[in-house]
Amino acid sequence: MRTILFEFKEGMMIALRAIASNKIRAMLTMLGIFIGVTVVVTMSTAIKGIDNSFQQGISSLGSDVLYIDKWAWFSNVEWWKMRNRKNITMEEFEKFKTLAKLPSAVAPVINTVQTIKYLERRVENVFVNGSNTDYVKTTNFTFAEGRFYSEIESNASRQVAVIGSEIAKKLFPNISPIDRTIKIGGENYRVVGVLAEQGSFILGPWNPDNQVYVPIGTIFKNFASNRFRSITINVRASSPAMVEETKAEAEGVMRKVRGLSYDQMNDFSINQQEGLQENYNSVVGVIQIAGLFITGLSLFVGAIGIMNIMFVSVKERTKEIGLRKAIGAKRRTILAQFLLESSMICLVGGFAGLLSAVLLSMLINQFIPTSIQIGSVILGIGISLLTGIISGIAPAYTAAKMDPVEALRYE
Repeated sequence: MRTILFEFKEGMMIALRAIASNKIRAMLTMLGIFIGVTVVVTMSTAIKGIDNSFQQGISSLGSDVLYIDKWAWFSNVEWWKMRNRKNITMEEFEKFKTLAKLPSAVAPVINTVQTIKYLERRVENVFVNGSNTDYVKTTNFTFAEGRFYSEIESNASRQVAVIGSEIAKKLFPNISPIDRTIKIGGENYRVVGVLAEQGSFILGPWNPDNQVYVPIGTIFKNFASNRFRSITINVRASSPAMVEETKAEAEGVMRKVRGLSYDQMNDFSINQQEGLQENYNSVVGVIQIAGLFITGLSLFVGAIGIMNIMFVSVKERTKEIGLRKAIGAKRRTILAQFLLESSMICLVGGFAGLLSAVLLSMLINQFIPTSIQIGSVILGIGISLLTGIISGIAPAYTAAKMDPVEALRYE
């Protein structure tokens, strides 16, 4: 055991001296490993952060919610066929609500895009979501302040609003928004509630943090063009286990409401969050494949570079190898020495790549969420070490099998 430890220590010292004596060459050799580790760790932290944000965002909407709409979120149906479908109306919503027995909550939803103002501050292109008091029952929203609008306020189409956390930060950076008056498209609304941060930048304008919620009657009253648009019916199942049964009932009820005969196709769509999840997974999958390709290419180039440099190193130190073998150094000692050298070059490049990835992740986190995981660190170190071992095997074996007499004669 002592012999092995001594050989390891001696091999480590020789490897360090060899790297130190060729600093520029070693740094250039590390470049491929540096790039590869930086890419793979940065990619994994960004994807993990995006995934956390996405899962948090869709969970705020409820995984057991169905969305009956004129439009399909993701479908092979031509868009013009969906465009030609009849709009879903409030009258149809009322009939649906009366006939459907399985849902725990049903709410009509319509959106408009408006500018939101408070005094001199303004936020452009905000999704204003109009619904009734049951809308909050179809979500998993939590509140930072205040409440959702009441049934009386909803039925009377009062101009009250609930705002998302990002809207609150932009319009009310230093004060509470509750009972303040904001302007939505030029009309005054009293803020009655502020949502806690739901958190999903990937949902874009549909992120609850960037929306405003008002009674649906005020949408029809203040934004006349919306009277002729289709609404969405949000349907929440009584439990996740009841989603499929609720969906089957919703389809049957909606066909009855719309007067479709048995041989007519649905002129509406029932959307689920599964569609969002599948689309998200496909996009992330493409990003991961692209990232892995870039990483693999960088590591391959780096490994080839290290292998070439190690062969050069073996040639330069042929006499040294012959002398060491002549005085009793074993093959395993020479083999271990060069494997240690290539591994240390890769590990230094890997640690530099990790540091670079952490700094990049901190920078990227200002724009999109990132999440540095211990697994990413282990992955980066593991890739570096494995690349060093693989790229060093051939040169190390070449050095280990040298004949000491011929090595000492080498010019």
